[in-house]
Amino acid sequence: MRKTRTLVTGGAGFLGSHLCDRLIKEGNDVICLDNLFTGSKDNIRHLLGNPYFEFIRHDITQPIYIECDQIYNLACPASPKWYQKDPIYTFQTSVYGAMNCLGLAKRTGARVLQASTSEIYGDPNIHPQPESYWGNVNTIGIRSCYDEGKRAAETLFFDYHRMHDVDIKVMRIFNTYGPRMDIGDGRVVSNFIVQSLKGEDITIYGEGEQTRSFCYVDDLVEGMIRLMNSRDGFTGPVNIGNPGEFTIKELAELIIELTGSKSNIVYNPLPSDDPKQRKPMIDLAKKELNWEPAIQLREGLVRTIAYFSEVVGGV
Repeated sequence: MRKTRTLVTGGAGFLGSHLCDRLIKEGNDVICLDNLFTGSKDNIRHLLGNPYFEFIRHDITQPIYIECDQIYNLACPASPKWYQKDPIYTFQTSVYGAMNCLGLAKRTGARVLQASTSEIYGDPNIHPQPESYWGNVNTIGIRSCYDEGKRAAETLFFDYHRMHDVDIKVMRIFNTYGPRMDIGDGRVVSNFIVQSLKGEDITIYGEGEQTRSFCYVDDLVEGMIRLMNSRDGFTGPVNIGNPGEFTIKELAELIIELTGSKSNIVYNPLPSDDPKQRKPMIDLAKKELNWEPAIQLREGLVRTIAYFSEVVGGV
């Protein structure tokens, strides 16, 4: 694989920082761009002295003028707690951020990858979800700023590709977890682990029968890099996620087991527009990228619990 000068927007976030680690490890020059709205310098502090790493504090809703070979556009609040905090800004980040990355790619000739999401499928009527499924999304709900923002970004990517021959890749990310998740971002894995480690009640919304698929962050990054460096002409979109399917209640019970916690499970009303099922069909990723996840849920949770044990111990 050739060495590149790579821009990672949202590079100080959970996924972005792991991607920066991997790109640096492979000898690339990496420019990490983040306004730290939800990202953290702590995630990239170990890279700040590396001569091949550069951090720029910048909001991707504003244009950026740099030279690069590849662009990974990961900039956007990704957990309901944060993307619902300022839904207008969330939508702007998806749409203006996509336009600014695409404009940069058009000017420089860079290849650009959009980190889209399984949320574009909404509350799906088809299970598991193939890339050909158009989704079942509420356009005016409390999650719409994120769901519709990411859908609009995909539209922009394909319009720039058709109109201006911009070299694009589109990746639909399913639930991902691992070290460096924000302790307070409200995601189900981090919530359950922190509650278990503190001996608090584990909060489940609804009856806990809704299902999710959980991909460990290292597998996700591997899929992302393979897509970026996939054959010319293959644009995606392509699902990247772990097709193992678990109910939320099963996840809670597994985390209680692995932490040895005495936590009890309590049930609260289900939030609006919360999908009942979410599972990727990854046939396309297997065919085009020779990719499938290697780390299963139990192993990934053990690694993630070890990380949060240190974080919670230091709180």
